[in-house]
Amino acid sequence: MDGMDLTCGHFVNPFTDIGFKIIFGQPASKELLITLLNELLAGEHHIENLIFLDKENHSDSMADAGIIYDLYCLTDTGEYIIVEMQNRFHSSFLDRTLFYMCRAIGRQVENLREKRRKERELKMGKPDEEEEDDFLLREPMQENYGARYRLSTVYGIFLMNFREPGLEEKFRTDTVIADRENGKVVNPHFRQIFLQFPYFTKELKDCKTLYDKLIYTLKNMQHWNRMPDALKEQVFNRLEELAAVANLSMEDRIAYDKALDRYRVSRIVEEDAREAGWKKGLEEGRAKGRSEGRAEGRAEGRAEGRAEGRAEGRAEGRAEGRAEGRAEGRAEGRAEEKIAIARNLKSLGLTTAQIVQATGLTEEEIINEL
Repeated sequence: MDGMDLTCGHFVNPFTDIGFKIIFGQPASKELLITLLNELLAGEHHIENLIFLDKENHSDSMADAGIIYDLYCLTDTGEYIIVEMQNRFHSSFLDRTLFYMCRAIGRQVENLREKRRKERELKMGKPDEEEEDDFLLREPMQENYGARYRLSTVYGIFLMNFREPGLEEKFRTDTVIADRENGKVVNPHFRQIFLQFPYFTKELKDCKTLYDKLIYTLKNMQHWNRMPDALKEQVFNRLEELAAVANLSMEDRIAYDKALDRYRVSRIVEEDAREAGWKKGLEEGRAKGRSEGRAEGRAEGRAEGRAEGRAEGRAEGRAEGRAEGRAEGRAEGRAEEKIAIARNLKSLGLTTAQIVQATGLTEEEIINEL
């Protein structure tokens, strides 16, 4: 496959599900994840601490079963963050991201006791037992009814190794719930950030910020044998340590190898489909081009034929006119010459019959002209 490198490098491939979780989804990765999130949310929010939540959405409803986030965490200030790495396109991806967001928001109200317990755990830095007040949340008092629906912000951060037709052709797309007319944010608690990696085209020399360097590294590290010298920040030393294939446990290595095989197969299938689509499009384009070419050729031929016909007609007309004019001129000149000769002969005393014989003029022409 032209341009597609499927070899296994020194570092894990972050576009595989297990590779991404190895880099960002284990307790040892927390500081690295916080750095990435703070760069993504720079100017909007700053995270000091977070805890990893159960990535599987346990539900009493069969319809909600099977939702498993790549990463799901709670910040020290109460925001929920979903991080998803999606390697390949599928037709309902944007709908899926919306569903994930809505479930995370809905569970805040449904599991208010769990939410309060996790918030206390973050503040104390250790697991927390249920308090008696938590049970009061099951049956809210009338005056506390509105507070039950007070929501924490949910961030959905979706890293995509493909181009999504439903989004603009750019690397980063941020969405909020806003007034359609004036753009004013209506509710700040629903935030989605889509990162389409194929549109990130900067070279390392052009990456001036830590944010750009992190994105560049995630996109390219699977092909490296070591971190480039230009990546001097401490965070890349930690990333190098976490992502090295040689540092994986036996369990993680087996899981990663399987994930890498799935990744390679998916890329080959996509490349084959892309090539087949390209060939089909090329053939359709050629057929359409030939058809349009014939039509244009016929039209241009008619137009050129008419133009050339007019030009040739004008040229021939001029030529014929000149030829006819010369012939007529010569004939008129000869007739005038004969008359002049006839006048001279008559002045010499020749008879009309003699002049007719000498010039070829008729008697009538001689009488009329002389």
